[in-house]
Amino acid sequence: MGIADNIKLKPLDSLFGNDNPNGITEILISALINFENHPFKIIDDEKMADMVESIKEYGVLTPIIVRAKNDKYEIVSGHRRKYACEKLKITKIPAIIKELDDDEATIIMIDSNIQREEILPSERAFAYKMKLEAMKRQAGRPKKNSSQVGTHLRADEQLAEETGESRNQIQRFIRLTNLNKNLLDMVDIKKIPFSAAVELSYLKENEQEILYNAINEYGAIPSMKQATRLKNFSKEEKLDKNVIDAIMTEETETPIKINLTGKSLKKYFPKEYTQKQMEDVIYKLLDDWAKNK
Repeated sequence: MGIADNIKLKPLDSLFGNDNPNGITEILISALINFENHPFKIIDDEKMADMVESIKEYGVLTPIIVRAKNDKYEIVSGHRRKYACEKLKITKIPAIIKELDDDEATIIMIDSNIQREEILPSERAFAYKMKLEAMKRQAGRPKKNSSQVGTHLRADEQLAEETGESRNQIQRFIRLTNLNKNLLDMVDIKKIPFSAAVELSYLKENEQEILYNAINEYGAIPSMKQATRLKNFSKEEKLDKNVIDAIMTEETETPIKINLTGKSLKKYFPKEYTQKQMEDVIYKLLDDWAKNK
């Protein structure tokens, strides 16, 4: 007995006619499983609320894409639509069933999500890694009815063209997948800057845990310079709790920016005063103020 027999799928004859030329079928929500290692988070934000309201009023206008897997249907595209339906207690969803191997399914899953407006660094990192690995495997397999003679882009070059990112930037994003969850979460909420996070990704797992504890203990976020030093100490096998504590507790100079325009200062000085004379007076007044404070 096949999957369709077990789940008793019902064609959407009312929408697409008895022949159902588009291959769209209604599938039970309970028969769906999420894509393995799906890198995109489903968040109850304003956009999700909008989707729920839209589905409540108009239904699911765009079918999800699924493939058969282990007596269930694995979602290739449509995780957010499925989640919205669950919130509305909807039991069935329109779907297109495709025959896809793992790499084909991975690429479609990534492509259907990566163009969203707001993608977290962690989502982009794991998405790029998954797609690049799938593309490399595909490149290593000869295509049907095609000659292997010719020039083909490397997988990372092709991914760079598709995403508009440089190959180097793609690799920098993929580096983030080496961060532990705690540090990666801090990157997502913009607590740790992206460039510093790339440097920290070279730390070993135990070193990252010590660093995370130090960040919480001292309330300090590693700068790019500090992150590079931590990376170098780790590379030299010299990074331990004492070194991490020392780096995270060192005092850093905060640049002071004061905007004093000539126009605003001139009213306090005689017209014939030069810039040097005005500076001398200002520093003299500051010295007197400091002495009397």
